[in-house]
Amino acid sequence: MTARSVRDEDAEDLDVEEVLALVKENRPTGDHTPAPRPRPDSAPRPPAEHHRATPWPEARALAAHAGRRPGARRAPVSVPLDEALGLTLAAPLTALTDLPSFDTSAMDGWAVAGPGPWAVRESGVLAGHAAPAPLTDGEAARIATGARIPPDTTAVLRSEHGRTDDKGHLHAGRDLPHGHDIRPRGQECRSGDHLLAVGTLVTPAVLGLAAAAGYDTVTALPRPSVEVLVLGDELLTEGLPHDGLIRDALGPMLPPWLRALGAEVTTVRRLGDDAEALHKAIAYSEAELIVTTGGTASGPVDHVHPTLRRLGAELLVDSVKVRPGHPMLLARTKESQHLVGLPGNPLAAVSGLLTLAEPLLRALTARPAPEPYTLPLRDAAHGHPYDTRLVPVVLRGDHAVPLHYNGPAMLRGIAGADALAVVPPGGTAAGAEAELLDLPWASAGIGVCFT
Repeated sequence: MTARSVRDEDAEDLDVEEVLALVKENRPTGDHTPAPRPRPDSAPRPPAEHHRATPWPEARALAAHAGRRPGARRAPVSVPLDEALGLTLAAPLTALTDLPSFDTSAMDGWAVAGPGPWAVRESGVLAGHAAPAPLTDGEAARIATGARIPPDTTAVLRSEHGRTDDKGHLHAGRDLPHGHDIRPRGQECRSGDHLLAVGTLVTPAVLGLAAAAGYDTVTALPRPSVEVLVLGDELLTEGLPHDGLIRDALGPMLPPWLRALGAEVTTVRRLGDDAEALHKAIAYSEAELIVTTGGTASGPVDHVHPTLRRLGAELLVDSVKVRPGHPMLLARTKESQHLVGLPGNPLAAVSGLLTLAEPLLRALTARPAPEPYTLPLRDAAHGHPYDTRLVPVVLRGDHAVPLHYNGPAMLRGIAGADALAVVPPGGTAAGAEAELLDLPWASAGIGVCFT
């Protein structure tokens, strides 16, 4: 394969080996995931079983690639504007009318014709009313912002810049250039103009533009359907922990987080540590993505791997060289269905969301990959000997501050975080630059869309 960069729209044509080759060569795959840094010869050697794990950048690239495969393609739908927030345009947005569609007043004041002073017409011009009668030279009419400009108007005089004398004549308090404070028809766009491209994320501003341009619906990719399966006999859904039982933190946390990533969470099911229930749930699920919590390691009640083997699923990522969250996985269970297996520890599950679920959902929804960025760390971030670490940070001006309480089972740090710092093996010194992954609600995208 010739050396080239791969854009999002043609990465689907690559096979897995080509995707991994590009990542290892540190060439973009459309996901802006950097190649792992070379490990110094003096660095600790990982255990033998660690070699089957996928490096963190490769895991993210593979997840995005899985969402772009032809079998994962999803048909566009027509969506009412009030339901389109957070979706991705699947057809260009083209103006259906001139904007504005007629000459309008940009200010409250008077529409005037010719040089002043002007005799003021008794009837004014209001927004939303029929076309007013033309003005004659030396005549003015009161006008409201957004109202249709009378024919033969030369300018609009703002209310604060005009005064009337004892005879009722209007005088301008400053020079009034021709066309002043008139928004001419088609100033923003003409009918047929291209406004937004395919792949544009539907934000509140996009909804406003679409409505102004004459749209009642937009053509967009629907949200991928996601089913969440919460595993573990030790989990409580209410009350205080007791007798070896703990509260389920992932059941409440995952659905809104997945919605913020563009998914439509259809079901949250609590299955305990029941291998048959898990097999049945996966086998009969019609969701495009299944997300499981816990059970991804090799303990006596870790049923995810055996269930996937029983179903004949294809393991795309089987553990990742990242901490927390090492035993995460990604599998293709059907032609148009994937499964992301998250570890049961809460922060480890967050790591799995951002490593595997976020790139996969971004590809399924055709969202653009965020531009990578770095900031210096105020304090040193300790690294794992041979794995990437994801550390919660808060952003403070031109630097990032690592947070405490960042163990795999802890949520206290991530609850106050703006982003996760990507810490390479060996750690990052104070003042050194670190790559950052924004959390959905802290980014400039559509992370505020939780419904």
